[in-house]
Formats: sequence, structure tokens, C-alpha cells
Amino acid sequence: MQIGNLTVDVVRKDIKNLYIKIYPPNGEVRIVSPRRLDDATIKKFVIAKKNWIEKKQNKCKNQPVTYAKQYVSGEIHYYKGDRFLLNVIYYQASPKVIIRDNYLDLYVRHGSITEQKEQVLISWYRQQLKAELPSLIAKWEKIIGVKTNDWGVKKMKTRWGTCNTQAKRIWLNLELIKKPQHCLEYVVVHELVHLLERGHGDRFYAYMTKFMPEWKTYEKQLIMDS
Repeated sequence: MQIGNLTVDVVRKDIKNLYIKIYPPNGEVRIVSPRRLDDATIKKFVIAKKNWIEKKQNKCKNQPVTYAKQYVSGEIHYYKGDRFLLNVIYYQASPKVIIRDNYLDLYVRHGSITEQKEQVLISWYRQQLKAELPSLIAKWEKIIGVKTNDWGVKKMKTRWGTCNTQAKRIWLNLELIKKPQHCLEYVVVHELVHLLERGHGDRFYAYMTKFMPEWKTYEKQLIMDS
């Protein structure tokens, strides 16, 4: 969307509020909008925030560029909302990951390439998230008054979770294991509430506020970090 001399990338999602995201290094602007909002409303919002956007763009120019992970010692990786320094250790045994103070010790075999190191860490992340979810889902099933038939973990590009209301099955994004616990719980609650209300109307958001009054804060944190 072109608004004056500003090019804006507009992404529509099943959310209730409107968010602006500014990306380094060049200050690209993305608007994350509820599906119900038309272009005119979005343009009006951007124009009202023009000065704020320009300040953020100027700030972005001084931020370092983020490069693809190489899975080498010294890289920053996240787990449950905390920052850890990756420490790659080569040895001749089965790969594993160990948390030690502020480090993620990644043990891999000699000669392991980037993709192999990545897969070891991804597998560990998956194990950790799967270990978290049974008690978390059971807790919120009891609070909300619903019951899932099945749940799973998978990598998703555009969503934090999904719910098949007919099969009563929910899926959670693997990336959630990198986020704070309250963000993981927010997504679990969001998907379970769909078993009460399929769509994202007023009734759905009323349920969200009833069961998790701070859900808007958690949603914003996930959107701004993604």
C-alpha cells in the first residue's frame, strides 16, 4: 500500500487490534491488521502515526543487520523468553543440548555441518515444548471447560497455533518454545477457546478476556516479536 511517499506492507490476520512494525536496517513498515478493516481505515491510521514511524525508521538505520543463523559458538539463541549464547562442542557421541548458566551447550559430532547442528537444536526445542504442553493443556482445559482429542507441534510460517474444531485438535508453533511462558499459554488458551467459539467475533474475545484478562498484552508481544 502506498501512502504518500511511504510504502507499507499490509498483513491481515485474525486479530482484534492494529499494529505497526518497523524492520531494520532500512525501516520497512508493516501493518498487521484485523481482516475486517478496510484500506481507508488503515491509511488514516498510518497518516496519524507518520511522525512516530519516521522516528522509528531513523532509529532502525543504526541497528545491526540480522543474519541467518550459522549455529556457531557465540550466537544468540532463545529459550522460554531468555537469551542464551550458543556453545558448540564437538565430540564422538550422540548429539545433545544442555543448558548451563547463560549458555546452550550444543554437542555434535566432529564434521557436523550447519544443517545438522540446526536439526539437533530443533529436535531439542521440539522435545522441550512437547514436555511442557500436556500439563499446560490439561490446566486450561479444566479452566475453560473444554476437552481436546489431540494436539501436536509443528513449524508454521504465519500462525502461532491452529484449531480444528470438528476434530477437536490443536497445533502449536514450534517457535513458541523460544517465547516467554505467558505467550505460550496465551496461544494455548486462544486455540482452546475456539472449541467454544469457532470464529473471532465479539463472543470469542469476550471468552478470551474472561479466561485470560491480559491476553491483549501477550498477543501484542508475539506480533511485535515475529
